[in-house]
Amino acid sequence: MDINQLRCFVAVGKELHFGRAAHKMEMMPASLSRFIRLLEEDLGVRLLNRSTRNVSLTAEGALFFDDASKLIDQFDALAKRFKVGLKDERRTLRIGAIDSAARGLVPALLNLFVPLHPHSDIHIIEDKTINLIPKLKSGWLDMIFIREPQSIDATLAVRFITRESCVLAVPIQHALAQRARVAVADFQHEAMIIPDRRTRPHSHDLTMSLFKLAGFTPHIAQFAEEKQTILSLVSAGLGLAVVPASYRTMNSDSVSYIALELPEEIKGLPLSIAWQKGNEDSFLLDMLGLLHEHQRELTAKL
Repeated sequence: MDINQLRCFVAVGKELHFGRAAHKMEMMPASLSRFIRLLEEDLGVRLLNRSTRNVSLTAEGALFFDDASKLIDQFDALAKRFKVGLKDERRTLRIGAIDSAARGLVPALLNLFVPLHPHSDIHIIEDKTINLIPKLKSGWLDMIFIREPQSIDATLAVRFITRESCVLAVPIQHALAQRARVAVADFQHEAMIIPDRRTRPHSHDLTMSLFKLAGFTPHIAQFAEEKQTILSLVSAGLGLAVVPASYRTMNSDSVSYIALELPEEIKGLPLSIAWQKGNEDSFLLDMLGLLHEHQRELTAKL
């Protein structure tokens, strides 16, 4: 059963005449009759009483006629809405972002985007890279700001944005709290709180690489998954942590953030934007254009 079969049946139901219905549908009567016969076969019920002189609806046909007419009206309204009406309605842009991007880059980018699209609805989902990529692939998100994994699905396009600088988070009463800048040698013997590699591989590897390149082995006090949990553990005095610089304002009454000297081999935490290849949505293209045009100023504080 398809919409064309329904249209043919409703046309005959209104005219109760195959010739007039066929003319209205711009079809040959024989073709119209065949469509209705196929519809009756699909449903397993007779919808029309046919004779050489007249056509009438069966009892089942009369019931089916009402619902079929409503369904066609709904289909036509839906088609009209998507062909014509959507350009006059509010548009939705669905963005996924890792925590640091949701705090820093994305709000700054939206400050440029929203004035150009004042009637847009922006939906932001904050999550980890491993959770955002499936949402993008399935179509639930239009774009995502992520730490690009070593391998990524071939259906996705990825553009590198920048590398976020990192700071050392220490309890506010810690001996290092008043320092303006530190190197790994300054905290080599401290207990460290490190992200779980399974969910935050880039952050985990950055901390481990910092110690390895300096010739030290970190004393890991705790693995934690969420940044807020990591900072809470730091605040409680259970260890220090390397975190993105965008977190400087979090737990600021109990945690101090110190600039971190990074070796040349480590440039910071990579941040990229990803979207589905072939997506020509105007909102997506405008966002990519703004990011390209204002990239330097948007990333200056990251």
